[in-house]
Amino acid sequence: MKNELRTDVCLFLQWLSDRKKRALQKKDVDIRRRIELIQDFEMPTVSTKIKVSRDGQYIMAVGTYKPRVRCFDTYQLSQKFERCLDSEVITFEILSDDYSKIVFLQCGRFVEFHSQHGHYYKTRIPKFGRDFSYHYPSCDLYFVGASSEVYRLNLEQGRFLNSLQTEASESNVCDINPVHFLFAMGTAEGKVECWDPRTRNRVGLLDCALSSVTADTEIEGLPSISALKFDGALNMAVGTSTGQVLLYDLRSSNPLIVKDHHYGLPIKSIQFHHQLDLIISADSRIIKMWNKDTGKIFTSMEPEHDINDVCLYPNSGMLMTANEAPKMNIYYIPVLGPAPKWCSFLDNLTEELEENPESTVYDDYKFVTRKDLENLGLAHLIGSSLLRAYMHGFFMDIRLYHKAKMMANPFAYEEYRREKIRQKIEETRAQRVQLKKLPKVNKELALKLIEEEGEEKQFSKKRKQKNLPSLLKDDRFKVMFENPDFQVDEQSEEFRLLNPLVSKISEKRKRKLKILEELEAQGEEEEEEPEGKASDAESSESSDDEKGWVEEVRKQRKLLRQEEKLKRQERLKEDQQTLLKPQFFEIKEGEEFRSFKDSAKKQKLMKKTLEDRLKLEEKLGTLNVSDTTVGSKQATFKLKKSEQQRKQQEAERRHRQERKTLRRSASHLKSRRGRGRLFH
Repeated sequence: MKNELRTDVCLFLQWLSDRKKRALQKKDVDIRRRIELIQDFEMPTVSTKIKVSRDGQYIMAVGTYKPRVRCFDTYQLSQKFERCLDSEVITFEILSDDYSKIVFLQCGRFVEFHSQHGHYYKTRIPKFGRDFSYHYPSCDLYFVGASSEVYRLNLEQGRFLNSLQTEASESNVCDINPVHFLFAMGTAEGKVECWDPRTRNRVGLLDCALSSVTADTEIEGLPSISALKFDGALNMAVGTSTGQVLLYDLRSSNPLIVKDHHYGLPIKSIQFHHQLDLIISADSRIIKMWNKDTGKIFTSMEPEHDINDVCLYPNSGMLMTANEAPKMNIYYIPVLGPAPKWCSFLDNLTEELEENPESTVYDDYKFVTRKDLENLGLAHLIGSSLLRAYMHGFFMDIRLYHKAKMMANPFAYEEYRREKIRQKIEETRAQRVQLKKLPKVNKELALKLIEEEGEEKQFSKKRKQKNLPSLLKDDRFKVMFENPDFQVDEQSEEFRLLNPLVSKISEKRKRKLKILEELEAQGEEEEEEPEGKASDAESSESSDDEKGWVEEVRKQRKLLRQEEKLKRQERLKEDQQTLLKPQFFEIKEGEEFRSFKDSAKKQKLMKKTLEDRLKLEEKLGTLNVSDTTVGSKQATFKLKKSEQQRKQQEAERRHRQERKTLRRSASHLKSRRGRGRLFH
């Protein structure tokens, strides 16, 4: 909780002005005690790399966003300058003793040179670079990256030289030995290639991926080299992408020691501390310090944010880290060495802290409540100097507590003896069969699963196999034992037909487990003939099981049929016993009641399917279905008419018939008049 508050205060201070900060320091004791070695030792968002110049006066760091480099002067304990860059920096190197000559390798294949006044020159390499080293005798820069070639740029001539052709597909890191200037590069295949810059020939090859795999390590893929560092003329430390650090003597192809971080994260940085013979290795989560001869852990640190780089200030006990956070951390460990000369006051502070340790824990006191004091008969001491009030009780001297307890309870040994006897009884009870709490839903299924798991555990212990996960503890099947909707209905037809098969399978499995246990107990070696006999016996047993299962299923089917027959008979009896009561129906307006047969016909017609109704209407002539020229069907319907409409149409038809007969008779009379025979 205190660490969280401290980080919150730090974030809050970033937004305050200098005047408000000073005012807050007067009030807050924690802020007053906090030591800020270098003013504004931070980046806007993230810091990626941090290095110290050879003279120890300047600390340089790169980060984002925007991409920039910041130089801090340790003599002034403040920032000296800041320069913004065009693209993000992968790594950089200080070529001079101070900040006057710097080389930056950027992510866009750019190599940028800076002098004391600022930007000096920029060039590009053919492939994306990942690391580079400077060879002082020849003024050559060796670049490694996403290529099988190692590019050489000579700073004296100002031109690229013939590159080194390696066997690797890609290279991640490189380093040059400070004594004999041997060039080494770590590849993506987990190998380290060593080259002689004088002859430009390969002089050695180390397979670190194979050596990093030990009996204790668990590796999911091929380890690649992620860190590389020389120590003196003969020692070299190699870090892998799977979290192992290997220490080599250049005269041997086998590592002297393999140290695993046990996090499975790539090693970001390796540093050597010569005073105590320590190796300081770091991944993104932890910094470990361990002895390079024995591998014994000296100490470890886990910062709050992920680590990108670690820098050890030369000849001191100070560490600096670049993190995935704005603040760059500074750690001072007095055991590693003295404080640098620009912050020598740290030694005095640590000495004062050692001389005056703050006691935060009451080692010689016992915490008691008011009830404990009453039981001990010491309630009259409340308010005296023998008790110190704290929270809901008091602190008292442990010697006084033991004396009072001995006087108040002289039979403490008897209580101790009874407690030991109770513990022994509890241990024997634990060895007995304990009833497990069953779920509310599907209790029988849960009990069955528990029994099967117990049998499988016993068998797996004997066979030394891994236990399978329990269905009762699996979250995917948890609802099956909680929701009543998933309750198995044992009276359903499906369950009764499947139950014989399930029971037979479980019996067969139990029989098989029993046979295997007997074979293991006897310890007999199986030969070819016994195996054949066993298989014949097994096949005969399986055929018998199948016959029994078929008979059981037939029995269940017969029982189901009988139950259905009984249910039908009961329904018929109920129908016969029910008395028919008269029912009254209301006739709609415009309709005539003929008989109940018409309504019965309508009900029967409504119960029929659409296909049957269409066929019936086609027979009656109210529907006409025909094929069109396109290939589809055409249906013509004639709507049914009510009785009133039918009568009206019938009257109209008669009226038309009468008028037709009248017109015919009138035309006949006219024709006869024209002849003039009948009317004269």
